Amino acid sequence: MSSDVIVVGSGIVGLACAWAAWQQGQRVRVIDRDPFCVGASIRNFGFVTVTGQGRGDTWRRARRSRDVWAQLAPEAGIAIEHEGLYVLAQRAQAKVVLQELLNHPEGADLRWLERTELRALAPHLDHANVCGALYSPYELRIEAREAIEKLRHYLAQQGVEFLMGKAVQEVISGAVLVEGEWLKAERIVVCPGPDLRQLFAEAFADSQTRLCQLQMLRVQPPRGYRLGAGVMSDLSLVRYRGYSELQGSQLLHDQLRVECQKELVHGVHLIVVQSEDGSLVVGDSHHYGQAMRPFASREVEDLILHEMQRMLCLGHYQIVERWTGIYPSGPQDAMVKDVLPGVQLVSVTSGTGMSTSFGLAEEVVQKWSAT
Repeated sequence: MSSDVIVVGSGIVGLACAWAAWQQGQRVRVIDRDPFCVGASIRNFGFVTVTGQGRGDTWRRARRSRDVWAQLAPEAGIAIEHEGLYVLAQRAQAKVVLQELLNHPEGADLRWLERTELRALAPHLDHANVCGALYSPYELRIEAREAIEKLRHYLAQQGVEFLMGKAVQEVISGAVLVEGEWLKAERIVVCPGPDLRQLFAEAFADSQTRLCQLQMLRVQPPRGYRLGAGVMSDLSLVRYRGYSELQGSQLLHDQLRVECQKELVHGVHLIVVQSEDGSLVVGDSHHYGQAMRPFASREVEDLILHEMQRMLCLGHYQIVERWTGIYPSGPQDAMVKDVLPGVQLVSVTSGTGMSTSFGLAEEVVQKWSAT
């Protein structure tokens, strides 16, 4: 049986491409070598982040993806755990950067909160280490490890066909080879997530794409603690392009190089989100290479937890889970490449798959009708 579109990979990029093609009335088949998603898409925060994304295409994709998630989540039975984001500033120069963002189009709906305003809205975040916060209403938090499977089942109910636990051995124009059988489709979209070597490895090599590994934690805070929204610290301002490309960020970076040398070496910044059971997902760090060792570092964990305590002052907490995340990382935020006639390689190469994939997938599919 032939399809209009075959998508290789059932991570968030593959599911978004399947959704976008289905929206256009295409017959879609998704193939994945694993029986369920085990890669980058379930190892992250599940935090759909708009604020701080790179200006231009990435921010626009994130803004669109946020709206798609808001629509799809209730249809697919995916709970939105909380909304919004507080970027907490510890340093005066971080306040300068955050207020500078307000002067750009991407800051139109954001608010700067002085400590008195922060105390009124989120008193649990008003600590001596914090001099104010930027608030964004855009962000959504979902439980990634559950949301991906629920989204897959939802798409299957709409008629998208899934072949799980089936490895694609070869891709040519118009067909893919699966366990000795050629499956045909007019268009093929390869979305391999962090697998950079099995299919079209040369395209990843040519684009200087490598792996990025994250260190993540699940923390149980005191009983009854409610975060209310996602939290980032000003260490994030030198990682996210929407902040780091602002004029004032260089002075902040210079200050952090003196005060937070170890954190910068290990790519540590702070994101904290909350799950339905009250636990906090906390991270993360960033280490790069062509292959990554699967071992977590106590030093890096301590750096992350120290930053968490500076921002949240939990008093007491318990670590209940540790894991490492992984994603493809390249010089551009995303890669869409025609690798063969009718075959495209689609990869989010900036760790923003949950945040930008739906917007990116719509662009990919919409261009089909123009060619």
